[in-house]
Amino acid sequence: MAENNEFEFETESVTLTDEDGVEKNFDIIGTLELDGNTYFALVDAESDEDEYIILKSVIDENDDEILITIDDDDEFDRVADAFDNELMSEYDYDEE
Repeated sequence: MAENNEFEFETESVTLTDEDGVEKNFDIIGTLELDGNTYFALVDAESDEDEYIILKSVIDENDDEILITIDDDDEFDRVADAFDNELMSEYDYDEE
């Protein structure tokens, strides 16, 4: 099965509101088109941690784009592997 991977790196920020109405700022560190879906890798704009989260873009019943968590473990693993491979290739972590 051939995969269609297309990466694009962004430098923009977004404010997301969780189900409790709490707003939080995130920096977009990458987008990924995979199997006809769009995914975003985001880091907490107010944190010094190196971890990122992955959210899936979907269109809701009002035709608005929303970002959701990925509930399917296999889908999440495929997307996380693709992001890890691409993000790691962008940075050289070797110290000289």
